[in-house]
Amino acid sequence: MTPHEELALLLRPAAGGLYLVSTGRAQQLEVQRRLYGASTQDEVLARFRASFDRIAGARAVLLGVPSDVGAGFLRGSNMGPQAIRTALLDAHPDFPERARDIGLVDIGDVFVVPQLLHDDMLSEAQKAASRRALYPGVPEPVAARLPVSPLSIAERALDLVFSINPDIAPIVLGGDHSTALPVARAIATARARGARRRPWGIVQPDAHTDLLEERLGVAYCFATWSYHANELVGRGGRLTQVGVRASQKPREHWESRYGVRQFWAAECRADPEAALDAIVAHVKSTGVEGVYFSNDIDGTDAAYADATGTPEPDGLSPDFVVALIRRLGREVGLIGGDVMEVAPALQPTPESAARTLALAVRYLRETIEAVVGRALA
Repeated sequence: MTPHEELALLLRPAAGGLYLVSTGRAQQLEVQRRLYGASTQDEVLARFRASFDRIAGARAVLLGVPSDVGAGFLRGSNMGPQAIRTALLDAHPDFPERARDIGLVDIGDVFVVPQLLHDDMLSEAQKAASRRALYPGVPEPVAARLPVSPLSIAERALDLVFSINPDIAPIVLGGDHSTALPVARAIATARARGARRRPWGIVQPDAHTDLLEERLGVAYCFATWSYHANELVGRGGRLTQVGVRASQKPREHWESRYGVRQFWAAECRADPEAALDAIVAHVKSTGVEGVYFSNDIDGTDAAYADATGTPEPDGLSPDFVVALIRRLGREVGLIGGDVMEVAPALQPTPESAARTLALAVRYLRETIEAVVGRALA
């Protein structure tokens, strides 16, 4: 089976990662028709599959992972990828054409079974049952090698993308923050394949540390992904967390125990320019050749982004986050990025969803432009 053939099994057309039968199905189909410039579902499917042919010559891929199975208190980020794409099309109807011009390929969505998270957490019987549902008609020996859970599918899909184009940059729409872990794993694997291991880092705007080694006995979830990602980058301050303000332990605990570097929200708010200088200087001091920018929307102050599972006050300003993206892109280099934890249905006020989505679109655009080094407009 070729990488293209396997990707066609693992993924669905953009905005198609949620399994819908009736409720919400019409909106899903309408977004897909707009994204693919298609009038029928057959055309959507054909253009989705044709997108894989552009991976080899692309600079970046866009992937949705609409899973909130790894979330905590409030859920709803499974609707993030579709809602962000819809808001993006509303703001920029010609986005698909702009994306093609700058070398960005939207490879669609991971298809999510909403009761699954990672294959390591499943029994063999459950994996077999899920493969029968996800991959009908695929010969059993082939299906037995395919993942079934969203984190496992995302990692495998990005591994395939890197096998086609080792220099490509992944840009991901979550999903709860656990969906950043398969991206980090795929990047680590791709970098290890090179002639020499190329050091890389992660910059993570977030209200929370996500550094638990496990949560309630669960190894992979929103609260543990940074612990595992920190191991992948080799510690040494290569995981830089920005905007932390909701923690049961002081900064010294996290930095001394796990070798991360944190810039808490209070210092970023007190002197934004000095904080930006310090963050960029620290990232450069670690010797990384590029960073993955993992952007939890709750790193931003809740006044600007409260349609999320755990909004927190006294956070980063949008202008600060944008300035950080731009400076990292210019001075260090972005090897990928994401926008995580956007939950449109969680809207404390009538304006919350629209405001949060508009900000998510802004962050997505800035991340894309920093990654590819070209403006979308």
